[in-house]
Amino acid sequence: MTEFWLISAPGDKTCQQTFDKLNSVTMKQNMLSTNYKFPIPDLKVGTLDILVGLSDDLGKLDAYVESVTRKISQYLGEVLEDHKDKLMENLLANGVDLVTYLTRFQWDLAKYPIKQSLKNIAEIIGKQVSQIEADLRVKSQAYNNLKGNLQNLERKATGNLLTRNLHDLVKKEDFVLDSEYLQTLLVVIPKAYQHDWVAKYETLTDMIVPRSSRIIYEDEENCLYSVTLFTRVMDEFKHKCRENKFMVREFTYSEQELLQGKTEITKLENDKKKQFGPLVKWLKVNFGESFTAWIHVKALRVFVESVLRYGLPVNFQAMLLQPHKKTQRKLREVLNQLYSHLDNTAMTTMEGGQVDIPGIMMSNTEYFPYVYYRLSLDLVE
Repeated sequence: MTEFWLISAPGDKTCQQTFDKLNSVTMKQNMLSTNYKFPIPDLKVGTLDILVGLSDDLGKLDAYVESVTRKISQYLGEVLEDHKDKLMENLLANGVDLVTYLTRFQWDLAKYPIKQSLKNIAEIIGKQVSQIEADLRVKSQAYNNLKGNLQNLERKATGNLLTRNLHDLVKKEDFVLDSEYLQTLLVVIPKAYQHDWVAKYETLTDMIVPRSSRIIYEDEENCLYSVTLFTRVMDEFKHKCRENKFMVREFTYSEQELLQGKTEITKLENDKKKQFGPLVKWLKVNFGESFTAWIHVKALRVFVESVLRYGLPVNFQAMLLQPHKKTQRKLREVLNQLYSHLDNTAMTTMEGGQVDIPGIMMSNTEYFPYVYYRLSLDLVE
C-alpha cells in the first residue's frame, strides 16, 4: 500500500502516551495500520490571524508542490522509455526510497531554518519548487525537440513509400543523370494498380522511353517504380498519373543529400545520448528535492492545523499511519471513536461528510475530530 494518513492528536501527559494509545487501539483491531511518529520541530507559531491565513495558503502550496513532484516523476518515466520498469528505483529522496524517507522523516534544518517564520519557510519552499518547475520546462522542451526531430527522420527512413525518404532505397544506376532532354521519375503505385501501371505507363503521354520502368522497392501496400521520359512532357505525365491513382514523388538523386541524411540521424542520435545521462541525473536530483519539499509542506500543514485545533501551548503528537489492505473503513471508525472527545462537530456528520468551519477549515473539505491529511506515494502513472 502506498497510501499514508498523516494525523495529529493532542499530547496526553506526554506525547509518547498519545502515540502508545494509537498503537494499542490499531493493534487490538487486527493490526489495522503500521504507525510511525512524525517528528515536527518547535516552529514559530506567530499570531492567530497569520495561522488562519497560512492554513489556506499551505493547502494551495501542498497541491502545487505535489503536482510538480508528479510532473518530474512522469517525465522521468518518459525519458527512460524502454527502461521505464526501472523508474521506481530512480525515485529517491535523500538517497533512500520514498517509504523509508517518509517513515523516518526528519526536518531539514539547513534548508528550512526553524528560526524563520512559518510564512518565510513556506515562501522558501514555494520559490525553490517554482524554480525547479521552470528549469523542468526548459530542459524537457529542449530534449523533446531533439527527440521529435530524430523521430521525424527515423519515420522518414522507415515509413511507407508515400512519405519516407527515398534516398536509401535507390541507386545511382536507377537514374538517367546529367541529360539535357531526359529525366527519370519515381512513381508510387498501389499494389492493386500495379498491372495497370505496367500496361499503361508507356501510353500515358508521348515521349516516354519504352521499357524504361523498373520496380525498385515494394512495401505491404505500394510499389516504387522508376520511369524515364523527355523533360518537356513531365508536367503532362504527372497530371495523367494523378488521374490513374499513380503518385509521382518529388525527388532528385543526390549522393550528397543521402550522406547528409545519414549524418544528421547519427548526429541527433549522438546528441540524444549525450543529453540523456545529465537529464536523468537532473530529474532524479530534483525529484528528490521536490518530494522532500512536499513532505515539509505536509509537516507545516499539520503544525498549523494542530495549533488552530488544539490551541497553545503547542502540545500535540504528529503520527504517520500506513493502513493495511482493506482496513481503511475500520481504521477510520476506530480513530473517530478514539478522538471523538476532541470535537463534536465531526461526529454529527457522516464519514467523509462536507462541513464548513469558519476560520479554521476550508469549505467543502473532509473533517474529522483529529488533524488529518492523506498522502499517496503512488507517483507513477
